[in-house]
Amino acid sequence: MKYLFLLSLLAFAVVSFTFKNVFETAHIYQKSPLNGGGAPAGRSGAPGEQNCTACHSGSVLNGNNENVLTLLNGANPVTNYTPGQTYTVSLAMSSNPTKKGFQSTALDANNIMAGTFTGQAGNTSINGTTKKYANHTSMSNTNVTAPVWSWSWTAPSAGTGDVTFYVASNKANGNGNDNGDLIYLSQHIISEQGAGITESVSAFNLFYAVDTKLATVTFESLQQGSISLNLVDMNGKTWNVKQNEQVIIGKNKITVDLSVSYPKGTYVLQAIINGKPYTKNIIIN
Repeated sequence: MKYLFLLSLLAFAVVSFTFKNVFETAHIYQKSPLNGGGAPAGRSGAPGEQNCTACHSGSVLNGNNENVLTLLNGANPVTNYTPGQTYTVSLAMSSNPTKKGFQSTALDANNIMAGTFTGQAGNTSINGTTKKYANHTSMSNTNVTAPVWSWSWTAPSAGTGDVTFYVASNKANGNGNDNGDLIYLSQHIISEQGAGITESVSAFNLFYAVDTKLATVTFESLQQGSISLNLVDMNGKTWNVKQNEQVIIGKNKITVDLSVSYPKGTYVLQAIINGKPYTKNIIIN
């Protein structure tokens, strides 16, 4: 009986030690940063998509000054693309945070993938099916390993028109968890070279009255066509406010009521005029 009692104590100690190690290992694993090697597809902040807050709890901010995207033809920055030509896309975060990440895609005016992406070994990876997404890698998520991210973009065929690069970047706080990070969203429009009328309008203005929640869009169009208005929140959820309203040559004015069914928060009001997107940030209180 004495030996049986000692064996029982030994077995209990072994089981307890094993369980403790398994629990601690699982606990450590749960605290490891999410998506250190790149995010799942559809986290770029493009219309109808999520952004980094799908996995990281943190603040969503305007990234126009934080996300610096440059299109390079060789070593030369360009603002227009030639259909079918391959360019280098360079993306930097102006604050150059110690721990960071990103995802980006390139879409035409109909939110269809424009061109193709090719990653750079160790610096960027590409995922997605119909739409392709450039991401950071496990080797390029710090300012030491990647002061900038770079990947190749082969421009789409002629007649595609303006292409918008959507970027969601993550300024991580380095606490080893998925909370407290800063997420920056931005859009970068690249026009097609020699596409005829490169500008759809000669002027675009938006006035938003907070008290009445009325948004008034005024613009002067250079051609007949149509306009659609979309409201996009910081999580990428899109509401179709107006679709295919007629555009005339000359002065146009459209007023929309945003007082119904829209939660409080920061939004991007997207006006697609004759296939060309124009955006303004607004706050609904």
